[in-house]
Amino acid sequence: MNEIEYPESVALSIKAKRAVWNIVSVFLFRPFVTGLFRSWRIFLLRIFGAHIDKTCNVYASVRIWAPWNLEMHRGSCLGPDVICYNQAKIVIEEDVVVSQYAYLCTAGHDTNGMNRADGGLIISPIIIKKGAWIGTRAFIKMGVIVGENAIVGATASVYKDVPDNMIVGGNPAQEIKRR
Repeated sequence: MNEIEYPESVALSIKAKRAVWNIVSVFLFRPFVTGLFRSWRIFLLRIFGAHIDKTCNVYASVRIWAPWNLEMHRGSCLGPDVICYNQAKIVIEEDVVVSQYAYLCTAGHDTNGMNRADGGLIISPIIIKKGAWIGTRAFIKMGVIVGENAIVGATASVYKDVPDNMIVGGNPAQEIKRR
């Protein structure tokens, strides 16, 4: 995990990009809910620095904190009302499904640094490997790698890596069985 200390000029730059993205998101990304505008949403994400394959599907209700920290490969999907709180990179490999209301969170706070003004913000990327499926309302913590063809069950809270071909569920998520 990386503790983050941005110089003031970088912090202002990120805030400015976020402000523009939030305006674009409200007026040009979220209003177009039909599948006909899938390519339009991908286009907007790319303008803001996302590395996203044209075959991906990102629902209009998805909330993406920083498109420039999003990478999606062929055939992947961010379902309705998914939250990508991606202060660090989120990599979604080929044929991944992130189901509705899932929360991908790449930032947290260093509890030892809580007396600091910024609360000791720490970030770490999330990687979801090829063919994985993240169930509805699942929570994926910063720094987690979800293995190839793994399944994270509905409402699971994942705080550590999920091995390839493993099905996990619960809070905290525990191994249920191999696929």
